[in-house]
Amino acid sequence: MKLTSKQRLFADEYIKSGNATESYIKAGYSVKTNSSAKAASSRLLTNVNLKTYIDAKMAEIESHKIADAKEVLQFYTRVLREEETEEVALPTGDDVVTVEKKPSFKDRLTAAKELMKRYPLNDPLVAAQLKKLQAEADTAEWKRNELTGDNANNESTTLVDDIGGMSDDDH
Repeated sequence: MKLTSKQRLFADEYIKSGNATESYIKAGYSVKTNSSAKAASSRLLTNVNLKTYIDAKMAEIESHKIADAKEVLQFYTRVLREEETEEVALPTGDDVVTVEKKPSFKDRLTAAKELMKRYPLNDPLVAAQLKKLQAEADTAEWKRNELTGDNANNESTTLVDDIGGMSDDDH
């Protein structure tokens, strides 16, 4: 990505302010009128190398500002394992002392619940809901097959007959 120093300065200013005309002026380009600066800055923004530079810088800025899912899960895990601490101010007479405090049981429980939301199959309630949905889907498929005559044996059976023929592993 080859940019001149003025182009790089323009791009950096544009990232900060979002105002192309103002960035064009701050980058040190010669300006006859405000409208000429506006037109020239718009043209400059169409430069492929400049756009690539701006996009890369914006992606870099965003990636540093926003925690990703892995980072959040790691934080919850550290809280759960009491590896995170927080500073708490405690009054002692006329003075205040700051101490490091481990997460409370309530904080650890909240972290555990948040982690479990990300791993729903370990939650018995969610597992039961998934099992119910699967049973409903199986029932709907059976009904469709009965109505269209697409049952496996090409015989007319009832849902009770089909269920009665299932092994305990199928339930």
